[in-house]
Amino acid sequence: MPHISNDNILNVAVEAALAASDYIMEALDRPRIENHKGATDLVTETDLGSERIIKAIIRSSYKDHSILAEETGKEVNNSDYLWIIDPLDGTTNFVHGYPSFGVSIGVYYKNEPLVSAVLEMPTLRLYTAVQGLGAFCEGDPIETAKTTKLKDSLLVTGFGYEHGDNWNKNMKLFKHFTDITHGVRRLGAAAIDICHVACGKADVYWEYDIKPWDIAAGILIAKEAGCIVSDLSGNDTDISTDNLLIANKFLHDEMIVQIRNHLN
Repeated sequence: MPHISNDNILNVAVEAALAASDYIMEALDRPRIENHKGATDLVTETDLGSERIIKAIIRSSYKDHSILAEETGKEVNNSDYLWIIDPLDGTTNFVHGYPSFGVSIGVYYKNEPLVSAVLEMPTLRLYTAVQGLGAFCEGDPIETAKTTKLKDSLLVTGFGYEHGDNWNKNMKLFKHFTDITHGVRRLGAAAIDICHVACGKADVYWEYDIKPWDIAAGILIAKEAGCIVSDLSGNDTDISTDNLLIANKFLHDEMIVQIRNHLN
């Protein structure tokens, strides 16, 4: 396979995210047609339209690459490249006009994160990363906060749509960390939450019951911004995980201790 420029891949990812955002923002004030994947897991016509736009732009440059998209699943080709797409992260927020949603595109090469683009809406703030070259917001370098103590930190988390054992465990953690930190936020868009930790607006992100498209782009942006990424037990992890912890080097180990002690 001929060498493919990471810069070109990033340009295509950004082009796709921006084109999708134009469509999403234009749809923001229109009536939304809602379907339900689960009890409260919404999919709108906007999700599907955004996904079609993103895939068409990818295919115009890279016809042979594989794609994993939230709404239409996986299209596997004989390629070492995999594009992982969330065409509208925070669909419920979008449906209600709540200002925390976005587009997330992560590109993996031989199962390793290579390029990421996350576009936060409605602010249209673009986060990007290329493996080994740092993380950026609107072209400016970003890094995670240097907060050293949990009592001085602000945390973000999310809750899955299924109210099972993990939901109950996370509710316990939500209460616990609310008591011992400056607070815990739950905004409802995982990719945006992770980018907020990457750029230092929050200090820690954790969540159960996540899917690959929720985190594929965010993981690389977080790592390139200086975060430690693991599962909630502290083990190295990748997009196959169903739980995730992202924190700076000062808070990560203490989070693992707190989670283990509070859930046991």
